[in-house]
Amino acid sequence: MTELATPGPTMDWDAGGPYKLHQTLGILGRGPGDATIRLTDSTAWLASNTPAGPATLGISQHNNTLTIRSWGPGAEHALVGVPGLLGAHDDWSHFDSHAFASTLPHKIREARRRHAAVRLPSTGRMVDALIPAILEQKVTAREARRGYAALVRNFGSPAPGSGIHPDIPTDLMVAPTPPQWAAIPSWEWHKAGVGPQRSATVMRVAGSATGLERLASLPAVDAAAKMQSIPGIGVWTAAEVTQRTHGDADQVAVGDYHLAAYVGWALAGKAVDDAGMLALLEPWRGHRQRVVRMLQLSGFHKPTFGPRMTIQDHRRH
Repeated sequence: MTELATPGPTMDWDAGGPYKLHQTLGILGRGPGDATIRLTDSTAWLASNTPAGPATLGISQHNNTLTIRSWGPGAEHALVGVPGLLGAHDDWSHFDSHAFASTLPHKIREARRRHAAVRLPSTGRMVDALIPAILEQKVTAREARRGYAALVRNFGSPAPGSGIHPDIPTDLMVAPTPPQWAAIPSWEWHKAGVGPQRSATVMRVAGSATGLERLASLPAVDAAAKMQSIPGIGVWTAAEVTQRTHGDADQVAVGDYHLAAYVGWALAGKAVDDAGMLALLEPWRGHRQRVVRMLQLSGFHKPTFGPRMTIQDHRRH
């Protein structure tokens, strides 16, 4: 308990220009119920597993300087990854160049002008990104995130310092470790609304965790290809992961229930399928994820037609 409560090292990080903490890290949270992260405009609290044990990071922003505090056995290890987490390796210079920007639609250029302080984070934490992405396969985001929140709450651990240090949110949690994921009984997956196909994929990921974590050191395209060697992980899941673990500026989530139609309406004024989306984004290959991110930040909403998908709740069946 003492090791979990004792503050670890601190560091300051200079963003080197305009910076928005909550928009940069916002992609990491899996809905408001995700207890592993808490964000406001100027503060962020994150809890994660590291090879040295669990860690809590508290990040506060003042102008373009960020101060990072740490707690837990994994504190020093977590601090090493902070620059990547905050987007230090994310280079927008080509995207922002006049030659490239002049090829972009006005709505994207305007979104980038208004959101020039956004970076793409690189967490380097493969399993922590993979498992919630697997839970979101072929179900609504709301349903998946409800299940992930319940599983973290029931089988995770309180974040180091939580409930002890007055600044740390009392509900901040560390997600289960791979052995803890693997030990979850089948009926608990069912109670969380996770079917056997997805829970089996999580079990395979938990069993391959050590090898999967090594993928963080590879280029994003290679990491995506190698993780797809695990049955149950396809191109959509791999893209969802590398966007977060590698700050992948290019890969888009092919197979997403909403994304192709959204991009189609934004760029062509009509719904398109995945092939149509990729064709629309092809002129900006290398930055396709940046284009999608700016579309999402532009405030554009595609037309809605008919009723929304009904969320099926099988937890009591």
